[in-house]
Amino acid sequence: MLVVEDEESIADVLAIALRYHRFEVMTAGTVREALILAERTLPHARTGSLGGTPIDAALLDVMLPDGDGRALGRELRARHPDLALVFLTARDAPAEIVGALGYGDDYITKPFDVDVVVARLTAVLRRTRPTDVLPQRPPLRYGDLELDETTYSVRRAGRTVELTPTEYALLRFLVRNGGRIVPKEQLLRHVWQYEHTPPESTVVETYISYLRRKLDALGPPVITTRRGVGYGLA
Repeated sequence: MLVVEDEESIADVLAIALRYHRFEVMTAGTVREALILAERTLPHARTGSLGGTPIDAALLDVMLPDGDGRALGRELRARHPDLALVFLTARDAPAEIVGALGYGDDYITKPFDVDVVVARLTAVLRRTRPTDVLPQRPPLRYGDLELDETTYSVRRAGRTVELTPTEYALLRFLVRNGGRIVPKEQLLRHVWQYEHTPPESTVVETYISYLRRKLDALGPPVITTRRGVGYGLA
């Protein structure tokens, strides 16, 4: 996986999340750096020579200091036609989205949820590459809950639970913390990437109620509340 993003903090967050999901990640901040990495790792279309581990996908910022990420994507595709391309940009006009999709496989606007980026990259790879390139992770389990981190699916007592990406991210964080009560501020920081908690925010309470409604329909209440502190799993 090649991540090309000139904002170092964003590149670091993406790399950490992708490595957690067992992707091998290389990062670059410019078109020039990306092409140097591609020269070492992508097979040449004419010779087939390869300098390193092949890249299966590239996550490219559209606006880079020394060029256009879409043109970079076109150059990378010329060298490796099977490369999966996903673009990141702050531009969300329909014409921009249509234009970017003409160069690649998906288009994600900033600001974004890291879990959504990982899910959409995985979906693109599932469509464009053999299944053996997808990193496999064992399911997360807690009681009768089972979360598949490859397909982003959830089951309770063997029955599928349909969750939105944010609901999934919230439940996954609670599962990873087992029976521990997780403070609201920590949930806001890890699930919603809030650096500073808005004092009037009720987003956690809202999504906890969504999860309860879906999970409690399939069994006993599983989410507990510690008033004034946070939430956990029973």
